[in-house]
Amino acid sequence: MKRKVLMIVLAVLVLVGLIWAFMPTALTVETATVTQGRFERAVQEDGKTRLRERYVISTPLTGRVARLTLKQGDAVKVSEVIATLWPTDPTLLDARARAEQLARIGALQAAVAKAQANQERAMAALAQARADFKRSNLLAQQGFVSSNQNETEQFNVRLREKELESSRQEVVVAQHELDQSRVTLQQFSQRLPIAKNTVQHAVEVKAPIAGKVLKVWQQSEGVVMVGTPLMELGDPTQLEVVVDILSEEAAQIKLGSPVHLVNWGGPDVLDGQVRLVEPAAFTKVSALGVEEQRVNTVIDITSASEKWATLGDGFKVDVRVLVQVVENAVKVPVSALFPVGSRSALFVVEGGRARQVEIEVAARNGLEAWVKTGLMPGTQVIIYPDTKLREGSRVKTR
Repeated sequence: MKRKVLMIVLAVLVLVGLIWAFMPTALTVETATVTQGRFERAVQEDGKTRLRERYVISTPLTGRVARLTLKQGDAVKVSEVIATLWPTDPTLLDARARAEQLARIGALQAAVAKAQANQERAMAALAQARADFKRSNLLAQQGFVSSNQNETEQFNVRLREKELESSRQEVVVAQHELDQSRVTLQQFSQRLPIAKNTVQHAVEVKAPIAGKVLKVWQQSEGVVMVGTPLMELGDPTQLEVVVDILSEEAAQIKLGSPVHLVNWGGPDVLDGQVRLVEPAAFTKVSALGVEEQRVNTVIDITSASEKWATLGDGFKVDVRVLVQVVENAVKVPVSALFPVGSRSALFVVEGGRARQVEIEVAARNGLEAWVKTGLMPGTQVIIYPDTKLREGSRVKTR
């Protein structure tokens, strides 16, 4: 009898051992708590700062510019003289050019003499025509000359007057060309003494704004042509941020949207506001070689200037443009979600077991999802669910 009882007990123990051996073990999982609070969805890109207004100061005329004393970073005031221009001296003539110019002057002198002779001939012809007309007019009054002949003599006078006027213009033109050639013949040098009672007027180039020198294009003294850039000025306290964003994301951004500027080199997160979303996109090739349509977005920095006093033109910043903000939203980590058909689902922990729950996700960002229905704040959900996890699986929290 005792042996029979012992065999039964042994059989029960073996059965229990077999059940325990083949019973599925509890999966170790990580959990997170469903929270309720502010939900933010943002567009994140790398941007850079730039001056709102920059001024390239160029030469208003051709001349010799004095050496610039201002350097990059120097402060300037409004109407401060930043450069001085002097008139350029005429070019020097070599022996051959001088001989050619002398020959040209001789030819022009002959042309002036010829024009003056033509003028004298025209004056004589006009005097003769007037005398003939006076005599013809007197005879016509006495009836000895026909009226047609008298009109012919009158027309001849007007013709000679036009010839005299034309010859006078020829004299003026020839004399002008001669004077111009004589000026060209004059030789000057940088050290030529200035004549008495002669004043050389310098042109002063003044700063249009108060700011700092950003770049110096022409440092040394030299002859410059009109429109040559001298330096670039700007006000470093008037900064804005420009960032190129994918066109499909830029379409969600509204004017006045709040912006957070991070990783700019300072300890604080700077606040900003979208001022402009440019209406035209451009094509940009990504690092992976994919063509993307992007749109420039301009952002004003609204934080106090003391916080970003060390920022300068062209500095790199990380930009977060808030495109959606919801208060008192039920939030869950996106790492807990997985697709079930066209909807999303997750596992919640109840009584040591996993229970699959389908939910309605309204929006998501990189870390959190806004859940409209299906969850209550405080619920424990499984993040990074294992592929072995099933409805009703035993779980234990890591």
